Amino acid sequence: MDHISFSIATGEIVGFIGPNGAGKSTTMKMITGFLPPTTGEITVNDLNNMDHPMEIKRIIGYLPENNPLYPEMYVKEYLEYAAGMYGIRGHHAKRRIAEIVEMTGLTREQHKKIGKLSKGYRQRVGLGQALIHDPEVLILDEPTSGLDPNQIIEIRNLISSVGKEKTILLSTHIMQEVEAICDRVLIIDRGKIMADEKAGSVGTSNSTSQTIEVELQEKHPVEEWNKLEIINEVRELPGNIYLLASSSPDDIRPSIFNYAVEKGLTVLSMSRKEKTLEEVFREITGKI
Repeated sequence: MDHISFSIATGEIVGFIGPNGAGKSTTMKMITGFLPPTTGEITVNDLNNMDHPMEIKRIIGYLPENNPLYPEMYVKEYLEYAAGMYGIRGHHAKRRIAEIVEMTGLTREQHKKIGKLSKGYRQRVGLGQALIHDPEVLILDEPTSGLDPNQIIEIRNLISSVGKEKTILLSTHIMQEVEAICDRVLIIDRGKIMADEKAGSVGTSNSTSQTIEVELQEKHPVEEWNKLEIINEVRELPGNIYLLASSSPDDIRPSIFNYAVEKGLTVLSMSRKEKTLEEVFREITGKI
Protein backbone atom coordinates (compact mmCIF):
# COMPACT_ATOMS: atom_id res chain seq x y z
CA MET A 1 0.00 0.00 0.00
CA ASP A 2 1.22 3.48 -0.85
CA HIS A 3 -0.02 5.88 1.87
CA ILE A 4 -3.70 5.28 1.08
CA SER A 5 -6.29 7.11 3.16
CA PHE A 6 -10.10 6.97 3.19
CA SER A 7 -13.03 6.86 5.61
CA ILE A 8 -16.54 5.40 5.39
CA ALA A 9 -19.59 6.68 7.26
CA THR A 10 -22.42 4.67 8.83
CA GLY A 11 -25.11 3.87 6.27
CA GLU A 12 -22.66 4.19 3.39
CA ILE A 13 -21.93 1.41 0.90
CA VAL A 14 -18.56 1.93 -0.76
CA GLY A 15 -17.43 0.02 -3.82
CA PHE A 16 -13.74 -0.89 -3.76
CA ILE A 17 -12.53 -1.68 -7.28
CA GLY A 18 -9.21 -2.18 -9.00
CA PRO A 19 -7.26 -4.60 -11.22
CA ASN A 20 -6.04 -7.93 -9.86
CA GLY A 21 -3.09 -7.30 -7.58
CA ALA A 22 -4.01 -3.65 -6.96
CA GLY A 23 -4.23 -4.15 -3.18
CA LYS A 24 -7.97 -4.57 -2.52
CA SER A 25 -7.84 -7.83 -0.57
CA THR A 26 -4.69 -6.76 1.29
CA THR A 27 -6.39 -3.54 2.41
CA MET A 28 -9.45 -5.46 3.58
CA LYS A 29 -7.34 -7.95 5.51
CA MET A 30 -5.54 -5.09 7.26
CA ILE A 31 -8.84 -3.42 8.21
CA THR A 32 -10.14 -6.67 9.70
CA GLY A 33 -6.86 -7.33 11.54
CA PHE A 34 -5.85 -10.44 9.60
CA LEU A 35 -2.77 -8.59 8.35
CA PRO A 36 -0.93 -5.97 10.45
CA PRO A 37 -0.12 -2.66 8.75
CA THR A 38 3.62 -1.95 8.64
CA THR A 39 3.00 1.81 8.83
CA GLY A 40 0.04 4.11 9.33
CA GLU A 41 -3.09 3.66 11.41
CA ILE A 42 -6.45 1.94 10.92
CA THR A 43 -9.40 2.79 13.14
CA VAL A 44 -12.86 1.26 13.25
CA ASN A 45 -15.44 3.18 15.29
CA ASP A 46 -12.57 5.21 16.74
CA LEU A 47 -10.76 2.04 17.88
CA ASN A 48 -7.23 1.40 16.65
CA ASN A 49 -7.17 -2.08 15.14
CA MET A 50 -3.71 -2.86 16.57
CA ASP A 51 -4.65 -1.80 20.11
CA HIS A 52 -8.17 -3.28 20.17
CA PRO A 53 -8.12 -6.34 17.86
CA MET A 54 -10.81 -8.37 19.67
CA GLU A 55 -13.21 -5.46 20.02
CA ILE A 56 -12.88 -4.70 16.31
CA LYS A 57 -13.48 -8.34 15.34
CA ARG A 58 -16.80 -8.13 17.20
CA ILE A 59 -17.70 -4.96 15.29
CA ILE A 60 -16.78 -6.30 11.83
CA GLY A 61 -18.44 -8.94 9.68
CA TYR A 62 -15.98 -10.25 7.08
CA LEU A 63 -16.55 -12.28 3.94
CA PRO A 64 -13.09 -13.05 2.49
CA GLU A 65 -12.45 -13.57 -1.20
CA ASN A 66 -12.02 -17.35 -1.02
CA ASN A 67 -14.87 -17.84 1.50
CA PRO A 68 -13.24 -20.59 3.63
CA LEU A 69 -15.93 -22.97 4.93
CA TYR A 70 -16.08 -26.44 6.53
CA PRO A 71 -17.53 -28.68 3.79
CA GLU A 72 -18.29 -31.56 6.19
CA MET A 73 -20.55 -29.36 8.37
CA TYR A 74 -24.25 -28.82 7.78
CA VAL A 75 -25.34 -25.27 6.97
CA LYS A 76 -27.29 -24.74 10.19
CA GLU A 77 -24.55 -26.44 12.20
CA TYR A 78 -21.94 -24.09 10.72
CA LEU A 79 -24.05 -21.02 11.50
CA GLU A 80 -24.44 -22.28 15.10
CA TYR A 81 -20.66 -22.66 15.26
CA ALA A 82 -20.16 -19.13 13.87
CA ALA A 83 -22.67 -17.72 16.34
CA GLY A 84 -20.91 -19.47 19.22
CA MET A 85 -17.63 -17.83 18.26
CA TYR A 86 -19.28 -14.49 19.00
CA GLY A 87 -20.83 -15.71 22.24
CA ILE A 88 -24.33 -16.06 20.78
CA ARG A 89 -25.96 -19.14 22.29
CA GLY A 90 -29.26 -20.62 23.42
CA HIS A 91 -32.57 -19.11 22.31
CA HIS A 92 -30.81 -15.98 21.04
CA ALA A 93 -28.67 -18.10 18.72
CA LYS A 94 -31.66 -20.08 17.40
CA ARG A 95 -33.59 -16.89 16.69
CA ARG A 96 -30.65 -15.21 14.99
CA ILE A 97 -29.81 -18.27 12.88
CA ALA A 98 -33.42 -18.48 11.71
CA GLU A 99 -33.27 -14.81 10.71
CA ILE A 100 -30.01 -15.30 8.81
CA VAL A 101 -31.25 -18.43 7.03
CA GLU A 102 -34.32 -16.56 5.78
CA MET A 103 -32.37 -13.39 5.01
CA THR A 104 -29.79 -15.17 2.85
CA GLY A 105 -32.24 -17.53 1.12
CA LEU A 106 -30.89 -20.70 2.71
CA THR A 107 -34.18 -22.10 4.03
CA ARG A 108 -34.23 -25.13 1.70
CA GLU A 109 -30.48 -25.72 2.09
CA GLN A 110 -30.06 -25.35 5.86
CA HIS A 111 -30.02 -29.10 6.54
CA LYS A 112 -27.54 -29.93 3.77
CA LYS A 113 -23.80 -30.33 4.11
CA ILE A 114 -21.87 -27.31 2.88
CA GLY A 115 -19.76 -29.54 0.62
CA LYS A 116 -22.93 -30.53 -1.27
CA LEU A 117 -23.96 -26.95 -2.04
CA SER A 118 -23.39 -25.07 -5.27
CA LYS A 119 -20.84 -22.27 -5.23
CA GLY A 120 -23.64 -19.71 -5.13
CA TYR A 121 -25.18 -21.23 -2.00
CA ARG A 122 -21.77 -21.58 -0.36
CA GLN A 123 -21.38 -17.85 -0.95
CA ARG A 124 -24.68 -17.28 0.84
CA VAL A 125 -23.43 -19.33 3.80
CA GLY A 126 -20.30 -17.17 3.92
CA LEU A 127 -22.42 -14.04 3.89
CA GLY A 128 -24.56 -15.53 6.63
CA GLN A 129 -21.58 -16.04 8.93
CA ALA A 130 -20.47 -12.47 8.26
CA LEU A 131 -23.90 -11.21 9.39
CA ILE A 132 -24.56 -13.67 12.23
CA HIS A 133 -23.44 -11.32 15.04
CA ASP A 134 -25.21 -8.28 13.53
CA PRO A 135 -21.96 -6.32 12.99
CA GLU A 136 -21.79 -2.56 12.58
CA VAL A 137 -19.25 -2.86 9.74
CA LEU A 138 -19.29 -5.29 6.80
CA ILE A 139 -16.19 -6.05 4.73
CA LEU A 140 -17.26 -8.03 1.66
CA ASP A 141 -14.67 -9.31 -0.80
CA GLU A 142 -16.42 -10.41 -4.03
CA PRO A 143 -19.74 -11.25 -2.29
CA THR A 144 -21.62 -12.23 -5.49
CA SER A 145 -18.86 -14.41 -6.93
CA GLY A 146 -20.32 -17.58 -8.45
CA LEU A 147 -23.96 -16.55 -8.19
CA ASP A 148 -26.42 -16.73 -11.07
CA PRO A 149 -28.15 -13.51 -12.25
CA ASN A 150 -31.23 -14.00 -10.04
CA GLN A 151 -29.10 -14.76 -6.98
CA ILE A 152 -26.92 -11.72 -7.68
CA ILE A 153 -29.99 -9.46 -7.60
CA GLU A 154 -31.17 -11.07 -4.34
CA ILE A 155 -27.78 -10.59 -2.65
CA ARG A 156 -27.54 -7.02 -3.95
CA ASN A 157 -30.95 -6.29 -2.45
CA LEU A 158 -29.82 -7.85 0.83
CA ILE A 159 -26.64 -5.74 0.91
CA SER A 160 -28.64 -2.59 0.09
CA SER A 161 -31.11 -3.39 2.87
CA VAL A 162 -28.55 -4.04 5.61
CA GLY A 163 -26.43 -1.14 4.33
CA LYS A 164 -28.96 1.37 5.62
CA GLU A 165 -27.78 0.71 9.16
CA LYS A 166 -24.21 -0.48 8.63
CA THR A 167 -20.90 0.62 7.15
CA ILE A 168 -20.06 -1.52 4.12
CA LEU A 169 -16.87 -1.83 2.08
CA LEU A 170 -17.55 -3.97 -0.98
CA SER A 171 -14.94 -5.32 -3.37
CA THR A 172 -16.08 -6.50 -6.80
CA HIS A 173 -15.07 -6.78 -10.45
CA ILE A 174 -18.65 -6.23 -11.60
CA MET A 175 -19.01 -2.55 -12.48
CA GLN A 176 -22.81 -2.81 -12.75
CA GLU A 177 -22.85 -4.01 -9.15
CA VAL A 178 -21.07 -0.88 -7.97
CA GLU A 179 -23.40 1.33 -10.00
CA ALA A 180 -26.45 -0.54 -8.67
CA ILE A 181 -25.84 -0.49 -4.91
CA CYS A 182 -22.87 1.71 -3.96
CA ASP A 183 -22.98 5.29 -2.71
CA ARG A 184 -19.29 5.87 -3.31
CA VAL A 185 -16.53 4.40 -5.44
CA LEU A 186 -12.88 3.89 -4.52
CA ILE A 187 -10.59 2.94 -7.40
CA ILE A 188 -7.22 1.51 -6.36
CA ASP A 189 -4.30 0.72 -8.66
CA ARG A 190 -0.81 -0.45 -7.68
CA GLY A 191 -1.46 0.31 -4.03
CA LYS A 192 -2.69 3.88 -4.61
CA ILE A 193 -6.18 5.34 -4.37
CA MET A 194 -6.73 6.77 -7.85
CA ALA A 195 -10.32 7.96 -7.35
CA ASP A 196 -12.69 8.52 -4.43
CA GLU A 197 -16.02 9.88 -5.65
CA LYS A 198 -19.76 9.55 -5.32
CA ALA A 199 -20.98 6.70 -7.50
CA GLY A 200 -23.08 9.00 -9.67
CA SER A 201 -20.30 11.49 -10.43
CA VAL A 202 -17.19 9.34 -10.94
CA GLY A 203 -17.81 9.38 -14.69
CA THR A 204 -17.31 13.13 -14.87
CA SER A 205 -14.93 14.21 -12.14
CA ASN A 206 -12.27 11.64 -12.96
CA SER A 207 -12.48 11.70 -16.73
CA THR A 208 -9.57 13.11 -18.71
CA SER A 209 -11.60 13.30 -21.93
CA GLN A 210 -15.09 13.97 -23.19
CA THR A 211 -17.40 12.78 -25.94
CA ILE A 212 -20.05 14.98 -27.54
CA GLU A 213 -22.96 13.53 -29.50
CA VAL A 214 -24.13 15.81 -32.31
CA GLU A 215 -27.19 15.18 -34.49
CA LEU A 216 -27.31 17.16 -37.73
CA GLN A 217 -30.07 17.63 -40.27
CA GLU A 218 -27.60 16.91 -43.05
CA LYS A 219 -24.60 14.63 -43.49
CA HIS A 220 -21.15 16.10 -42.76
CA PRO A 221 -17.95 14.33 -43.88
CA VAL A 222 -15.91 12.74 -41.06
CA GLU A 223 -12.71 14.13 -42.55
CA GLU A 224 -14.12 17.65 -42.13
CA TRP A 225 -14.81 17.04 -38.44
CA ASN A 226 -11.24 15.81 -38.08
CA LYS A 227 -9.92 19.19 -39.20
CA LEU A 228 -11.07 20.66 -35.90
CA GLU A 229 -8.03 20.82 -33.58
CA ILE A 230 -10.13 20.09 -30.48
CA ILE A 231 -11.37 16.78 -31.94
CA ASN A 232 -9.27 13.63 -31.42
CA GLU A 233 -11.63 11.06 -32.86
CA VAL A 234 -14.89 11.01 -34.83
CA ARG A 235 -17.41 8.18 -35.03
CA GLU A 236 -20.30 8.41 -37.47
CA LEU A 237 -23.61 6.77 -36.53
CA PRO A 238 -26.76 6.27 -38.61
CA GLY A 239 -29.11 9.26 -38.85
CA ASN A 240 -26.43 11.93 -39.25
CA ILE A 241 -25.27 11.43 -35.65
CA TYR A 242 -21.59 12.01 -34.82
CA LEU A 243 -19.65 11.14 -31.67
CA LEU A 244 -16.84 13.66 -31.26
CA ALA A 245 -14.11 12.70 -28.75
CA SER A 246 -11.78 15.31 -27.31
CA SER A 247 -9.05 15.43 -24.67
CA SER A 248 -9.70 19.12 -23.99
CA PRO A 249 -10.35 19.90 -20.30
CA ASP A 250 -12.88 22.57 -21.34
CA ASP A 251 -16.42 22.03 -22.56
CA ILE A 252 -16.10 21.87 -26.36
CA ARG A 253 -19.81 22.25 -27.15
CA PRO A 254 -19.62 26.04 -27.79
CA SER A 255 -16.77 25.47 -30.25
CA ILE A 256 -18.72 22.73 -32.04
CA PHE A 257 -21.81 24.94 -32.26
CA ASN A 258 -19.79 27.85 -33.69
CA TYR A 259 -18.21 25.47 -36.19
CA ALA A 260 -21.64 24.25 -37.29
CA VAL A 261 -22.88 27.83 -37.76
CA GLU A 262 -19.76 28.69 -39.78
CA LYS A 263 -20.31 25.65 -42.04
CA GLY A 264 -24.04 26.29 -42.40
CA LEU A 265 -24.96 23.05 -40.61
CA THR A 266 -28.31 22.60 -38.85
CA VAL A 267 -27.81 21.15 -35.34
CA LEU A 268 -30.86 19.15 -34.24
CA SER A 269 -29.38 18.12 -30.89
CA MET A 270 -26.09 18.15 -29.01
CA SER A 271 -25.26 16.51 -25.69
CA ARG A 272 -22.30 15.46 -23.62
CA LYS A 273 -22.13 11.69 -23.18
CA GLU A 274 -21.11 10.73 -19.65
CA LYS A 275 -18.62 7.91 -19.33
CA THR A 276 -19.66 4.69 -17.68
CA LEU A 277 -17.82 3.51 -14.59
CA GLU A 278 -16.21 0.81 -16.72
CA GLU A 279 -14.86 3.41 -19.16
CA VAL A 280 -13.48 5.52 -16.31
CA PHE A 281 -11.93 2.42 -14.75
CA ARG A 282 -10.18 1.60 -18.03
CA GLU A 283 -9.02 5.19 -18.36
CA ILE A 284 -7.56 5.30 -14.85
CA THR A 285 -6.01 1.84 -14.67
CA GLY A 286 -5.49 1.00 -18.33
CA LYS A 287 -7.20 -2.37 -17.91
CA ILE A 288 -10.40 -4.09 -16.88
